[in-house]
Amino acid sequence: MLPLPTCFELLIMNKVVVGLSGGVDSSVAAYLLKQQGYDVTGLFMINWHDTTGTLSGDCPWEDDKIFAELVARKLDIPFFTVDFSKEYREKVVDYMFSEYQRGRTPNPDVLCNREVKFDLFIKEARKLGADYVATGHYCRKDITQTGNQTIYRLLAGTDPSKEQSYFLCQLSQEQLKMALFPIGHMYKSEIRKIAEEQDLATAQKKDSQGICFVGKVDLPAFLQQKLKSKKGITIEIPVDCPIYKDKSLTKISGNPDLPDLKNVSAQYIYKSEYGKQVGEHNGAHFFTIGQNKGLNIGGRPKQSFVLDIDVVNNIVYTGLGQEHPGLYRKGLFIPKPDIHWIRKDLELLPGQSKTLNVRIRYRQSLQAATLFMHSDGLYIVFEIPQRGITPGQFAAWYENYELLGSGVIG
Repeated sequence: MLPLPTCFELLIMNKVVVGLSGGVDSSVAAYLLKQQGYDVTGLFMINWHDTTGTLSGDCPWEDDKIFAELVARKLDIPFFTVDFSKEYREKVVDYMFSEYQRGRTPNPDVLCNREVKFDLFIKEARKLGADYVATGHYCRKDITQTGNQTIYRLLAGTDPSKEQSYFLCQLSQEQLKMALFPIGHMYKSEIRKIAEEQDLATAQKKDSQGICFVGKVDLPAFLQQKLKSKKGITIEIPVDCPIYKDKSLTKISGNPDLPDLKNVSAQYIYKSEYGKQVGEHNGAHFFTIGQNKGLNIGGRPKQSFVLDIDVVNNIVYTGLGQEHPGLYRKGLFIPKPDIHWIRKDLELLPGQSKTLNVRIRYRQSLQAATLFMHSDGLYIVFEIPQRGITPGQFAAWYENYELLGSGVIG
């Protein structure tokens, strides 16, 4: 629950700019803040104009803006619009294209929050005199002291079906300092009920899906704005391929308690001679590890899944069945430049290790793992092998539902 501001705070630090997205969550966030005595302003962001590859075929932001304006009018709060489409393309979409071209799978929502919602948006909110910014994310924030240092903690949201802290895993202390999450302690059903009781236009509006601010897309069609189709072959790898025998959790000589980190965290290296050709595709960069749609492989006894892609030679490697060993890895590696600590006071130093909970994708349940910090980066070894560890995605680590840090999987 957000703390009610004191009378003194209401006098000097009470202006909140809410990112009104046109959805029910941000609408109720604005309502709750106003009820708690804050001076609330709504700010709507336009971040994407192009409809290439989108499944709606229209400009979804136009409808969203109408809903956001209706909510602002109902709540009797000022409403402004800002266009970040140029910056969004440069900071988020161009990064997406670059990562897919390299054969990696980015998470644009994480980048959108770091670069747009809690960077460009904060700067714009400050121009409006904001002391805080607020969003409709399902996560929580609290404040603690470490010596003379004030620490802002990012906590998981209460509703397990909507928990969104993972999307904010790249935020900094400076960004969290200004952030408020008014609905993080609530359940979605409560949000809908409040919206209906207050007769907000977004009460029955469906939640947005797909890429942040872009919407649902046909990914190959979307990526073809920059990445061209190119015929390649699909190779099926058998479950008894010898390379899987080399990934056991061996011990480093002379240290029986330390696993061979480089062995368990390295990706499998596939060669076409390890399997047989079972099909063709239009570009390896259009696929991601674990994918089973769009492969166009028929006549196989089980479903086919992508095990890996080789964008240099334009080969997609697949395996049969959900339990194929190529879909699972015991660990992962995050290069040193790609490690980010929200709690810098808890940052591991080279040679240190700690057992925490980790997730490698949104909505995945937390997985027990040990983090080993080395001079070259962070090695994460899971208690149970994880399915679909994908380069370019973010791994985020938690302690008692507090998100401590994250990094880009190498």
